[in-house]
Amino acid sequence: MLEQSAERILREVGERSLVLDVGGWAKPFPRADWVIDLHPHATRGLYDYDRESVEERFGPDTWVQRDICDRQPWPFAERQFDFAVCAQTLEDLRDPLWVCAELTRVARAGYIEVPSRLEEQSLGVDGAQWAGWSHHRWLCDVDEGAIRFVHKPHHLHARADRHLSAAFLARLSPTQRVAALWWRESFSFTEEIFTAGEALDAYLREPVLAHEPARVSSPGSARGWRARARRRRR
Repeated sequence: MLEQSAERILREVGERSLVLDVGGWAKPFPRADWVIDLHPHATRGLYDYDRESVEERFGPDTWVQRDICDRQPWPFAERQFDFAVCAQTLEDLRDPLWVCAELTRVARAGYIEVPSRLEEQSLGVDGAQWAGWSHHRWLCDVDEGAIRFVHKPHHLHARADRHLSAAFLARLSPTQRVAALWWRESFSFTEEIFTAGEALDAYLREPVLAHEPARVSSPGSARGWRARARRRRR
């Protein structure tokens, strides 16, 4: 989670407010009173998290270990929580729409953070040969009061006009590498499914055209790829 986002939550959430962290196992939000995650409390803290020194409001008794995508209501009442955090989680999940639905059921307000399209479509995040994080399932678009999910296709890694360079990634600030949604009462969540390849390609090219347009006509672009494919067939 962005440091400034964590600080804002701490400023705005009252001492008596009940806070839920959804999918927080890798780096739990210490202010959370409850955490729900697939992994157990005892192994929490994968990324730069010292569970021995952090002051945690949650404990083993308020850590719910379960599959948050299993299409069963979470074991919380409607509007039980004043605030819910779901940071760097939705892009990993097989069913982010269900998780969004449960977030709006059990909480009155919340904060969602996902990788931005700029990070998720850049080389060099998690490896030199592929774009974004290797384990992420979704590209996420965040607008005011809304989040949209698009399946992250494999071919974006191989085509220069579908991804941004590692040099571009290196210039991004921490805030540019994420997309954040602050919501109250509810928010819109959808999956966009592209049935036409041309429409998907146009969607993937959006950030490239905006920031590195020369890549669209580079030898590794779709045009060059199709020409090479035709030559191989002859």
